[in-house]
Amino acid sequence: MIVGIPKEIKNNEFRVGMTPSGVATLVKNGHTVYVQKTAGEGSGFSDAEYEAVGAKILPTIADVYATAEMIVKVKEPIEPEYDLIREGQFLFTYFHFACDRPLTEAMIARKAICLAYETVRKADRTLPLLIPMSEIAGRMAAQEGARFLEKPQSGKGILMGGVPGVKPAKVLVLGAGTVGTNAAITAAGMGADVIITDINLARLRYLDDVMPKNIRTLYSNEYNIRAELPSTDLVIGSVLIPGDKTPHLITRDMLALLKPGSVLVDVAIDQGGCFETSHPTSHSEPVYTVDGIVHYCVANIPGAVPFTSTLALTNATTPYAVALANKGWKQACKDDPALKLGLNIVEGKVTFPAVAKVFDLPYTPVDELL
Repeated sequence: MIVGIPKEIKNNEFRVGMTPSGVATLVKNGHTVYVQKTAGEGSGFSDAEYEAVGAKILPTIADVYATAEMIVKVKEPIEPEYDLIREGQFLFTYFHFACDRPLTEAMIARKAICLAYETVRKADRTLPLLIPMSEIAGRMAAQEGARFLEKPQSGKGILMGGVPGVKPAKVLVLGAGTVGTNAAITAAGMGADVIITDINLARLRYLDDVMPKNIRTLYSNEYNIRAELPSTDLVIGSVLIPGDKTPHLITRDMLALLKPGSVLVDVAIDQGGCFETSHPTSHSEPVYTVDGIVHYCVANIPGAVPFTSTLALTNATTPYAVALANKGWKQACKDDPALKLGLNIVEGKVTFPAVAKVFDLPYTPVDELL
């Protein structure tokens, strides 16, 4: 198969779809890989490193799309890429369709085959291609939250860990999945007083057993969240419903319960955000303020640490990319139920129920197309 790796063009997105190591694996399996010139530089990988493992370098993004049967990316295509996508072309990347109608309609119109990293799901309900970025995003959420609590960044002027004789910051983490757990551990490691919430009592019992003593668990409901907000300095939103739009756990009126300079970090912004007042931001302009509350809603948080992120992502995606290239997307998805769940749009038809529901679009069961 001919595989293409274009350079990411989303604002301040420095990751690349695959490292030279991943490319080497595809080449070893007999596939031809085209990499756009300088695609890996933001992550620390030179064109020469790709060429050394057998990749061919193409000068422009248009050349990559025109040549490849399968496109391997990090982030969803953005508007300048839409017209480059060919009918029947296979795209393997993060899409997050449920919060982006224009992207959804564009991929339907282009009749592409879109397999989304974030909805590939194993029988045990784990999300193997989302986990590595969730680990990074969770850890960075605490790190960025600590930064924006600083007074020059419009925050309260609170040090996460406090000092002897002065209380640490109080951090409220909404959601106890991969992102939330990593956020809580990182915030606790900084010395903060952390509360982590979820509706899964079994998960809360587990975390209560294994987490440091400065992390406490709390059942998630509106009453409990409202009760915590007046004494909270940093809220990290990490709720995920795979492939679906995220519910709003903090509404506009609830901002009044927080003190001015408090910080909200919305890691769920890729799926619409779990704060009503959230809208996507970028690394170049990461925050804005609503009613005195600082909002950090960067839609590609791991893009700020591209060397780590690209290595972690390639570790997870390469076995799937090889299976797709070796077998073709149809046979690979027939053979692997986890991959099949990643199919969101196939040749103009929406094949993921949550995406069809949120935009009131016709739904086609994916088995009909396999």
